Amino acid sequence: MKKKNWYRIFFSGVVLCCMVSCKKSKTTTPPVVDNTITYDISAAIFPNPERGFMHNMEVHSEGAPLSATLLASMRAQNVSMVLRFFYLEAFKDKAIGAAELSLIQGDLDKIRVAGLKAILRFAYTDSIGGTDAPYTIIAQHLDQLRPIFEANKDVVAFVQAGFIGAWGEWHSSTNGLATADNERQVLNKLLSVLPQEIMVQVRTPTAKQQIFNSNLPVTADIAYTSEGRARVGHHNDCFLTGGTDYGTYTNVTAEKQYISDDALYVPTGGETCPPENGYDPTCNEGRNEMKRLRWTYLNLDWYPATINEWKNSGCFDEFHTYLGYRLALVSAKFPDQVAANGTLAVDISIINKGYAPLYNKKNAYLVLKDKTSGTLYEVALAADLRTCKPAATLAVSETPALTGIPAGTYDMYLRIADNAANLKPRIEYAVRLANTDTWVEENGGMNNLKHQLIINKN
Repeated sequence: MKKKNWYRIFFSGVVLCCMVSCKKSKTTTPPVVDNTITYDISAAIFPNPERGFMHNMEVHSEGAPLSATLLASMRAQNVSMVLRFFYLEAFKDKAIGAAELSLIQGDLDKIRVAGLKAILRFAYTDSIGGTDAPYTIIAQHLDQLRPIFEANKDVVAFVQAGFIGAWGEWHSSTNGLATADNERQVLNKLLSVLPQEIMVQVRTPTAKQQIFNSNLPVTADIAYTSEGRARVGHHNDCFLTGGTDYGTYTNVTAEKQYISDDALYVPTGGETCPPENGYDPTCNEGRNEMKRLRWTYLNLDWYPATINEWKNSGCFDEFHTYLGYRLALVSAKFPDQVAANGTLAVDISIINKGYAPLYNKKNAYLVLKDKTSGTLYEVALAADLRTCKPAATLAVSETPALTGIPAGTYDMYLRIADNAANLKPRIEYAVRLANTDTWVEENGGMNNLKHQLIINKN
């Protein structure tokens, strides 16, 4: 992890966002054929939780807290995540101090208020040759961090394994920790203190393979379970540099295929760094690799030359649009009328236009809005949107009960909310679908299904 300066990138992004967001949009009504509604797919850039370009924000022991003002302004740049990187160099031989623990909690509180999520990493040195901590200290620190992880699991998107060696990148450990056995010990300890729903990322594919003694990728039968292999993804901090990406890979072709398969269920992301041997990370190379490896986020701040090349070549906005998941309505079919306290046949087709799937659970709801009173009624759906993989279509076919919803005429919406109860009402954590003229900010953000339903009296 290198020192990064991203202010120039940030403010240019704000200007670009304003130019895009100020454009007027037409109100359109999707066509209805045989009672099937079809939806126009949009290429607009907008933020969605846990995906896209993000900023790296480092802090050394008991250093300056995050700026609430800066965090709040990031959504204007369509940023929904930050990598908060805590260096614990003052605690290599002792417990984490109260001031440091307070700093960590305070920063996560600010991230929550700003409507963002955090990727977390912890390390003890930011230079090759700098010293890290022995395992006994790492284990002690992880026990201290356990309550923070639990209290803030709502706003922690992912945790990078960290702790070992320079920048927490699992090399150059002065305590001999950069071995499969020691890495296994650190990772297992980290997994044990994290809430089950938080996934971890390791620095190289071979590290994961050696730790779990398996070169098999995660498959649907273990996905999203408590099994350790199903909770571990990948971060590449020298992405698109050519060859082995500075040692990220040992068998490039096989390991990239492994990540491509693994990343259908566990997250990948990271940052670029200076290319090797004249390699040129062109738009086409970036597009192909992000699709292939199912990238869900990428650091805006490093490596600046690569980011600027994409801006100058015209593909930066494309990558901003398609990093991570990008769900969109394709079509839907509903009855025009149903009986009170009966069921509603729901058939919705959703496509994922992004490079990656969702990794964290979301909850989907039909919302019925009474056209006379404006009263909203919410009906839970069973669909798991994590199963909507890149370039694939998910069919949501259900018959939820309408118990307790009175007779009347209703407009219908689809709401996709965070799994955490405290974030469910907040628009910043709702998933916006990539369709034209469907997003409404009412009720914490909903997607208009463009259908009117009549509930008749019995």
